[in-house]
Amino acid sequence: MDTDEPVIIQIVQQVAARKNVDPMALHPPLHDVIDTDALEALFRSADRDEGVSTVTLEFVYQGYAVRVDSSGDVHVSDSPTIETGSESQPVERSSQ
Repeated sequence: MDTDEPVIIQIVQQVAARKNVDPMALHPPLHDVIDTDALEALFRSADRDEGVSTVTLEFVYQGYAVRVDSSGDVHVSDSPTIETGSESQPVERSSQ
């Protein structure tokens, strides 16, 4: 998917489309499950660094396998191919 949309927006839109719900109806929200700032920074960095050959991140969100590759392409599939924990837990962030 060649888009200028931020990776996190692509993830939320694709998962919401698969669940046939409004993106705002996803609970827990993506930012409670994964550090979205770090996710965006990782793929911005991979885009700028020509020395980085491949970056791929996989995680489970809302029961779907989400894979983001170094080009920023987002792939959401029905069957997770990665091991999952019991349930996604909110990310604890320290206030700075």
